[in-house]
Parts: sequence; structure tokens; C-alpha cells
Amino acid sequence: MDGNKEKITPGAEAKVTRRYFLRIAGSVAIGVGVGGYAGVKESLPAILKLADGRSDIPVSGGYLLVDVKKCQGCMSCMLACSLVNEGVENLSLSRIQVIQNSFDKWPHDLTIEECRQCVDPACVTACPEDALTVDARFGNVRRVVYVEKCIGCGACVEACPYIPNRPFVVPDEKYGHDLKARKCELCANAPYHWDPLGGGPWGKKACVEVCPVGAIKFTTKVPKQEGDSGYKVNRRDSTWSTLGYPRY
Repeated sequence: MDGNKEKITPGAEAKVTRRYFLRIAGSVAIGVGVGGYAGVKESLPAILKLADGRSDIPVSGGYLLVDVKKCQGCMSCMLACSLVNEGVENLSLSRIQVIQNSFDKWPHDLTIEECRQCVDPACVTACPEDALTVDARFGNVRRVVYVEKCIGCGACVEACPYIPNRPFVVPDEKYGHDLKARKCELCANAPYHWDPLGGGPWGKKACVEVCPVGAIKFTTKVPKQEGDSGYKVNRRDSTWSTLGYPRY
């Protein structure tokens, strides 16, 4: 089945696209819950000296990689993300974003955009209040917003070089609806995490656990920082070719 030729013609037998079929399967799978992870604790990467000599910033202990061709757009990852971090299912509060374009064809009809846990995090250096920092207690994945220090200025959002910006600013009920920044911390110290051991490099990441097709992967290896190739990868095996997806 050619992904560029699929369409539904009024009055004719409807052809269900690959992505639509698996999207429905994904929406059912989210009800099953998150779990089933057997992680192995790995050593943290070494501290990296920045080329401009500003300071030593420890590299993150983990990264999310995504296969945008495997993703079905069910948004299970977004719902799970907001649930463990905010206690509600709200797509606007998700740290990971599935962006869909109904006017384009597969594989350009959607993409997944996740925080890159940058080796040189512009959001951290841009914060005027030091509310964004690297926290070694959580394997340095917490390029984290300390909300009590955050003034909601949005400097971290403006500094992020990616679209959509990975940090975002929202009203926080706990602080009288003052604006506070949010950013992916790989579920480290997520207040509504379902597992007693929590998230972080060696814990469970909600988006990874809940994805019904395995389009999201966690790795401790530092991805290539230039361009998208380090973060957008191929996670398809031979079984996916039977559904009409390219193997490579």
C-alpha cells in the first residue's frame, strides 16, 4: 500500500490508512496503562567542557529518541506526560508534542518533538534567576525548572532554538496562577508518577512506557547534536514492512 496514494473517496469503499488504523489501536492501548519496563542502570556520561570555556556542564544521563514514521498520532504519549507531571490529561501541558498536518501525506503528516536535553542547554544559560539548572540527583536530566525561583519571564522559551520551543510557560495554581515555566525532565521527580521508584535515567518515562507502537526510545548515549538525525531514528523492524511501511 503506497502511503502517498491513500485517500477516501465519497461514495466508494473507504480505505483505512496505516496510520489511522494504528492510531485507533493506540487510543485503546492507553487505557491499559503504563508499565513493563526493566531498566538497567548505566554509568553517567562524563562532564563536558564547553568549547567557549564558560563552565563545565554535565551532560544529561539520558535522551529520548523518536521514530516519526512509526508514530500513529494517537497522542498517548502527550496524555501520559501531562498526567504524571500535572495530574491531569491536558495536551497543552505535555512536555512532548505530536504535531499533525492534515493537509500533508505520510510520512510528512506528523512529527514528534521532544526536549533534546541539550549538551549545551540554551534555556539554562538564558534564565536570569537561575531557576533552570542541572540537577545531579536525577542523573543531570533535570535541566529543571525550580518553580519557586521562576518568574515566568519566558527567557528560556525565547532561548530555545527549536520549534516548537521545548520549555513553555503556563499559569500555576500552586503559585496563585503566576506564570511558571515547564520543561521535560524525563519524568524525574514527577509528582504524579505511578511507580514508587519514579522516573529519571533509570526509572520509567511515561511517554516511552505508554506508546503502543514503540515509537519512542530512551538512551543514555549522547545523540548527534547537529540537525535532527541524532534524535529522529528508525525503530522499525521487519514486521512493519508487512503493513506497508519502509524498513529503512
